[in-house]
Amino acid sequence: MNPELKIVKTADGSNTIFNPAVGENYHSIHGALQESKHVFINAGLNYFLNRIPEVSPTGGDLDGAAVSILEVGFGTGLNFLLSADFCTAKEIQLNYTGVEAYPLNPEMISQTGYDEYLSATIWANFISEYAGSLTNTISVNPYCKLQIAHCRLQEFQSSQQYDIIYFDAFAVGHQPEMWDDTAISHTVKFLKPGGVFVTYAITGNLKRALKALGCKVEKVPGAAGKREMLRAVKLIPDNLI
Repeated sequence: MNPELKIVKTADGSNTIFNPAVGENYHSIHGALQESKHVFINAGLNYFLNRIPEVSPTGGDLDGAAVSILEVGFGTGLNFLLSADFCTAKEIQLNYTGVEAYPLNPEMISQTGYDEYLSATIWANFISEYAGSLTNTISVNPYCKLQIAHCRLQEFQSSQQYDIIYFDAFAVGHQPEMWDDTAISHTVKFLKPGGVFVTYAITGNLKRALKALGCKVEKVPGAAGKREMLRAVKLIPDNLI
């Protein structure tokens, strides 16, 4: 365990990790669990799944559904773990890619206590196979696959486009290079037309950048401690409708 990193209890009783090198916690001090559920599970994953009957050319439902997620800033893995638990409960296939330049070690992640909030099988398989996910795709159960790209965002490349992007980098005040137009443009090129981009933050520059990239942007009520957050949908070109 990195001795500089410290487990911190947040307002909802769940833990986060403080990173002194960045000067910030990995999750909101107002509640790590509630932030992940509100921003990424409810406003991101669940929102996208609820759109499937609306945007599907066949008007399909969720039976046999599959979803792909790209997370920028994999961090502690909490967003993945909650997504995997959610999709498993609904029998939805999840293909999840995390981008993380500085992966935590499994011993540090084990200290978070996130096993309280999800299936014991998902947690056990995630912890035991985590190191392997940095080089290969792993399965935490028959529904959920994970691979972590151990690189900086600007170095990430993939032939895949994703249904949802969780943008969970450290705040712009601590990592401005993750939020500039170049970084956002590089990220959004991995989002499918009709796909959803979601993040806990909202700034004028981020809204302008996403609109310029062909996204419809909306303000959404934020998690505890934040009035608003941002969600965007990548518009489908007319020739694909």
